[in-house]
Amino acid sequence: MTYSIVARDRKTGELGVAVQSHYFSVGSVVTWARSGVGAIATQSMAEISYGPLGLDLMAAGRSAPEALGSLLKSDSKSDTRQVGMVDSNGLVEAHTGSRCIDYAGHVTGDEFSCQANLMSNDSIWGEMEKAYKKGSDLELPERLVATLEAAEAAGGDARGKQSAALLVVSSKIFPNPWMGRVMELRVEDSEGPIPELKRLVRIRRAYDWADKGDDFLASGKIEESMRAFKKAEDLAPGNEEIRFWVGITLLGSEPNREEGLEVIKEIFSRNKNWKSVTKSLLEKGYLAKDNPVSKLL
Repeated sequence: MTYSIVARDRKTGELGVAVQSHYFSVGSVVTWARSGVGAIATQSMAEISYGPLGLDLMAAGRSAPEALGSLLKSDSKSDTRQVGMVDSNGLVEAHTGSRCIDYAGHVTGDEFSCQANLMSNDSIWGEMEKAYKKGSDLELPERLVATLEAAEAAGGDARGKQSAALLVVSSKIFPNPWMGRVMELRVEDSEGPIPELKRLVRIRRAYDWADKGDDFLASGKIEESMRAFKKAEDLAPGNEEIRFWVGITLLGSEPNREEGLEVIKEIFSRNKNWKSVTKSLLEKGYLAKDNPVSKLL
């Protein structure tokens, strides 16, 4: 009893699924995706096996319509299921069983499918379609969240709201099914699951930029590292860990060394545990032993 979207991003080839429901930990049931293969939402009287089995079928070369058709044929309770699938070629298929609780329905479009059941009205999936099409300038995770927001604004789940989840995977095929995950986020229980999911997407983006900053720093690319950490700070202002690495990066640039020392001093004054962390980073060789931060320990 939920609403969801599965989609393939035409620009990047990324595949994703997002969901919201008045159900605890909805992401543990509904959202399934494998890099370079496809994405699946299995809901209503959900049969979880549609997720892994559907991905296995698509990985073996079946299209989304073929995979879903095969699973429905072998399911004696298919009239209670609601499923959306998209494959790596952008082919989509959806099913809303005749016994799904009203209001229930789905709409498929160009490389996406929106599906919903036990809704407050019958406009939900149509509003999701409009929002997804409108968000073509957004990256896939943000676009999926915007689609969920439109569903909630149109009335959403008849029972209210509780949990939400998002899973986006790469267009590339990896040797192991758990690899290639671009973003995987869950809000298990919340009075505002979609705003919280949206916040988590932003924080995930901040840490992505921080990771890039780390990589640049390790390669001696100080200016690139500073720009990456600045973007991370802008997305997650007040995040102590990101702020710490901004300070470390500044210390690696002669013109910015004093500023870096002030940043680290400020962090140490608020949380002395960072001194222990810094000492270990120096001892293990993650920071050069002559790094100016050693003067503050």
